[in-house]
Amino acid sequence: MAGGIEIFSDDQNYDRMEMLKAFDETEAGVKGLIDSGLSKIPKIFIRPSEELCEELSHENTQIQVPVIDLMDVQKPDRRKQIVEEVRIASETWGFFQVVNHGIPLTVLDGMIKGVHQFNEQDVEEKKKYYSRDLMRRVRFNSSYDLFTSKTATWKDTLTISFSDLAEIFDRQELPSSCRDSSLEFSKHAETLGNNLLGLLSEALGLKTDHLENMECSKGHRLHCHYYPACPEPELAIGTIKHSDAGFLTILLQSQNISSLQVLYQDQWVDVQPVPAGLVVNIGDLLQLVSNGKFKSIKHRAIASLIGPRISVACFFSGPINGAKIYGPIEELISEENPAIYREVMLSEYVAKFLTTTLDDCVLDYYKL
Repeated sequence: MAGGIEIFSDDQNYDRMEMLKAFDETEAGVKGLIDSGLSKIPKIFIRPSEELCEELSHENTQIQVPVIDLMDVQKPDRRKQIVEEVRIASETWGFFQVVNHGIPLTVLDGMIKGVHQFNEQDVEEKKKYYSRDLMRRVRFNSSYDLFTSKTATWKDTLTISFSDLAEIFDRQELPSSCRDSSLEFSKHAETLGNNLLGLLSEALGLKTDHLENMECSKGHRLHCHYYPACPEPELAIGTIKHSDAGFLTILLQSQNISSLQVLYQDQWVDVQPVPAGLVVNIGDLLQLVSNGKFKSIKHRAIASLIGPRISVACFFSGPINGAKIYGPIEELISEENPAIYREVMLSEYVAKFLTTTLDDCVLDYYKL
């Protein structure tokens, strides 16, 4: 209980908002529920009946998201082949996995271990970071849109923002359990992000540094997700169906559980973890500046009977606190291929994103 409200109420006429507040006030997250020994999930985590029924109309398929080997990417002939693979994957799937990407396995494993240690530590230590204040550069909570979404998601998240590179990031702001690992992973992910933007620029027929010069990678955020085992996974969801709002996402996921799914040709496709691999996906803003050439695809993470599953998403969303304006790239527009999106001020775009639920695609507001 919290504030006198029972989180586990079976009352059919329960007050959802009061139950959400009660859960939030525990500041213990979903793992706190698991640690309490529950055998059924609270009502706030049960998906709407229409969404559960929709599962029956979607088939799961055994086809696989493309895997692209970045070995020898600087050799001209090999690079040309890789750029073509990136182009095809970005135009059709909006998702691909990369191997031989340059980030050492020790860095990847260290990041997963750090997130695990943060979530497994004493709950009172985690509560020091629990907040819904979006201005905090380091914050821990469950479901950023907890009070506006239809369903609370079955995960806890530690968010670390590197949004303003002009600021000196104080190491002491970071939890000691994942301080070194997150800084090391962040440094490598930023380098890989710029390398990928170079490949994507070339795939659009532009100079290698075009997207980087547009400041698409200026600042980034790490969302470190911890998905506990769920006693009723068919009723819950780890992350609801959505597309990513930024330019590009690099995702590290633990190898033990496959929960990430991509909606491809109206079928849910499991993104199986590849040893030492990373998942890359196109975001809504990259779909906008590419004038629809690259696709930002809906995806989700399902709940599982086994756990925990850990994933770390590195979001590249540009200088979100500034007045930067983005629109379809001029070189991609012609009389035969007119602009299909209007220009958007990034700060306005971010503000709109933060006032909608995760499953509401902000990009749709900017279609011409």
